[in-house]
Amino acid sequence: MKKIVFIMATLSAVTACNNNKGVTMEEYPAISITYPDTRKDTTVWDDYFGTKVADPYRWLENDTSAETAAWVKAENEVTQGYLSKIPFRDAIKKRYEALYNYEKYSAPFKEGQYTYYYKNTGLQNQNVLYREAPGNATAEVFLDPNSFSADGTTSLAGIAFSKDGSKAAYNISEGGSDWQKIVVIDANTKKQTGDTLELKFSGASWKGNDGFYYSNYQRSGGSVLSAKNENHKLYYHKLGTPQKDDILIYGSDASPVRYMGGYLSEDEKWLIISTANETYGNALFVQNISKPGSPVVPIVTNMKNTYIIVDVDDNYFYIQTDFDAPTNRLVAVPVENPSDTGKWKTIIAAKPEVLNVSAGGGSLFATYMKDAVNKVYQFDRTGKQIREIQLPGLGTASGFYAKQHEKEVFYVFTSYINPPTIYKLDIATGTTSLYKESKVKFNPEDYKSEQVFYTSKDGTKIPMIITRKKNTELNGKNPCLLYGYGGFGISLTPAFSTSTLILLENGGIYAVPNLRGGGEYGEEWHNQGIKTKKQNVFDDFIAAASYLVDNKYTSCDLLAIRGGSNGGLLIGACITQQPGMCKVAFPAVGVMDMLRYHKFTAGAGWAYDYGTSADSKEMFEYLYHYSPLHNLKPANYPATLITTADHDDRVVPAHSFKYAATMQKSQKGPNPVLIRIETKAGHGAGRSTQQIIQEQADMWSFMFYNMGVKPNY
Repeated sequence: MKKIVFIMATLSAVTACNNNKGVTMEEYPAISITYPDTRKDTTVWDDYFGTKVADPYRWLENDTSAETAAWVKAENEVTQGYLSKIPFRDAIKKRYEALYNYEKYSAPFKEGQYTYYYKNTGLQNQNVLYREAPGNATAEVFLDPNSFSADGTTSLAGIAFSKDGSKAAYNISEGGSDWQKIVVIDANTKKQTGDTLELKFSGASWKGNDGFYYSNYQRSGGSVLSAKNENHKLYYHKLGTPQKDDILIYGSDASPVRYMGGYLSEDEKWLIISTANETYGNALFVQNISKPGSPVVPIVTNMKNTYIIVDVDDNYFYIQTDFDAPTNRLVAVPVENPSDTGKWKTIIAAKPEVLNVSAGGGSLFATYMKDAVNKVYQFDRTGKQIREIQLPGLGTASGFYAKQHEKEVFYVFTSYINPPTIYKLDIATGTTSLYKESKVKFNPEDYKSEQVFYTSKDGTKIPMIITRKKNTELNGKNPCLLYGYGGFGISLTPAFSTSTLILLENGGIYAVPNLRGGGEYGEEWHNQGIKTKKQNVFDDFIAAASYLVDNKYTSCDLLAIRGGSNGGLLIGACITQQPGMCKVAFPAVGVMDMLRYHKFTAGAGWAYDYGTSADSKEMFEYLYHYSPLHNLKPANYPATLITTADHDDRVVPAHSFKYAATMQKSQKGPNPVLIRIETKAGHGAGRSTQQIIQEQADMWSFMFYNMGVKPNY
């Protein structure tokens, strides 16, 4: 068996923090805290390959128990009691509310005779879906999710229209849960048909106007929000019939898969089925439903790479894949005998930059990512480059999708200092025009974003974008927030945030490194931060903190670190390995128990990135070595505000509950360890505007107060 050598990260950040004496800070009175007395059960433990691991707070995994509810209430009372004593908390909330209060639009999309778009007048809890008829400049409200609930915590989570636009099926999420409802509506009259379905990780894909395909799990026993999700199956729902009578299209108990999606090609000739057991890699199948009785035909079945059909014509499936191309390529796959890879033809070849392809108006749009910044090119279906799309600057461009008959596409451009702006592109000429400009009260000319490359522990160069006011002096006295993720092949590309303005307005610095484990340089970059290479991600982040301190962007006494979900794991791991690397830490909805994460909801699907404690002794030992929950020990930890939500059924709140209880017992320094548990909220999506504003105000208040920084409000 291969021996794993566990190497601890460099102590440079800790040394820099402990030696920092040069920061002048305000003197704030200490806020006294009495933590709830969390019951410790010494009888609960597990045996992993001969190693006994105690789990004294496992009772907090029971999200339906009265004891857990009482603990949540007690912790929230302590947290809100602390936050209410911060003298500038209300001023920060008022300022953020003013920044947030501007009209926000989505890019438009066309369905039937109408053009649809989302709009928020400023402080509405949920975005409203509007539509305009041809030649009518007056928009009408199509769906207003603010009417779904009194407190704005029920959100519109997606919508799918039939081909002619006469029917629509929209998803609603209550309290942010991934378990959602689909409601069917007659799009012409806006009246409900009476069809309502419950499902998870799926939208609708219409077949004509009579019904649609969707995926679902069978609900198992136990908690709806924490029970394990397995065996996703594809169904067809015929309008006017109960969900229990829906037809099983694909999937079986004999060959279960964890994730399944099914959708129709635009011409409704092909049913496309994608299946996966983990968050990376998928199998791909097609069925010609224009010919009754046609079988489901495999294109690829091994799930060792990713395959996405981005377009279809009479002859080819156009598939984006990282098969034989870690940064992706686009291949044309014959509709006849598509599994014969020898007949696949490369249309857009792989480059060093990561490729993502979309289709619209008969063209292909290739978005390349170089060092987390986008460039976009237009191609025809033979792979001939037509033109480069001239973007407004260096940043992130998204969109470039339209139906095949359309003459224009829309895209959104943003960066850390450019608010989201919508552009319209004429497909035939390549002419770009401004469609909607952001009205946020912000002058980009006062700010700058710069990209630097720093060296991680093993010598790897890591890019990081640092944003600040142009007149901010680099003297080591600036509050700084370092944000990271580093996992699941997800890329952190530049994006504007009104919340970050709270920091920048107060002479602060915002830094985002592109850690290994992400997708910024393709699948090889992703694979350098998974399983027994996960420590690379933590080392990259710790090195980013050292770079910011060493180059006087900030000091450890003025550094905060933040990440959510897999990024919450990142923050939890870093402060257990380097408690002195920062002054403030924000682990949000984090995966904190690396030995049991796979036992809840869809967690087992994350095994490609993490491995599981059941895989092998080697894998257990590696996970046990860095699992944030299991590596807390008596120490002087940063001021820590852990955040989670009661309806998070992706990373269940028990991760944060157990971590908070353990950390409160382990804290030996003067810094607070608090947990903020949002009610009627989930993993992040669908939160109301008021929930967002209050959470961000609490975060900045906690950060500034514990740094001794007085904001200018």
